[in-house]
Amino acid sequence: MHMNPSIFVIVPAYNEANVVRSVLKKLIEFGHTIVVVDDGSSDHTWEILQELPVHALRHPINLGEGAALQTGMSYALSKGADVIVHFDADGQHRVEDIAVLTAPILSGEADVVLGSRFLRESDAEAVPARRRLLLRCARIINGLLTGVWLTDAHNGFRALSAEAASRIHLHENRFAHASEILSQIRQSGAHYIERPTSILYTDYSQEKGQSAWNGIRIVIDIVVRKIFR
Repeated sequence: MHMNPSIFVIVPAYNEANVVRSVLKKLIEFGHTIVVVDDGSSDHTWEILQELPVHALRHPINLGEGAALQTGMSYALSKGADVIVHFDADGQHRVEDIAVLTAPILSGEADVVLGSRFLRESDAEAVPARRRLLLRCARIINGLLTGVWLTDAHNGFRALSAEAASRIHLHENRFAHASEILSQIRQSGAHYIERPTSILYTDYSQEKGQSAWNGIRIVIDIVVRKIFR
């Protein structure tokens, strides 16, 4: 790792004009390199990105979060990133937690650090009851399908070393990429750990987030792909 490691924060954004400016301004204050992938937004997201000191990439059409993350990671690696962080554009992640996720990578303790809402009681209690139940079930299904057993499921807040990120090649463009990335982390032999992160639930982030039906569709999609691969 370099003396002054280069941390790139990848932010996939789709129609986030309402909040993306405020989210990115908080990130900018921390001094990391920010790569925002506008995934074919039809609102003013792209115009807002032009006004901010970020690396702005754009998909001409909406390809899905998995594709946006892959585009961002490939770009960051080409620019010499030492650590790559995945960070949602809807304002639900705390910028301060980036240091929590990157520290084990910088110290050589882990190759991948995954954020968890269930390592601290206060974080778990902040999760709406219905979503908490869904995530508990998703954790079991995720473990059975990917072989990666975590306390949290489909938490998009994670950090990867450049070496680990270079082994990830996402093909699931939509929400199923969250399970695909876990499978690839396990298959690559990367050492992964979890660290506690807080999720800020707002009406906006919950509306933009993954519904129960999407969670069911993810499971069905993964099972079908495993059967017919």
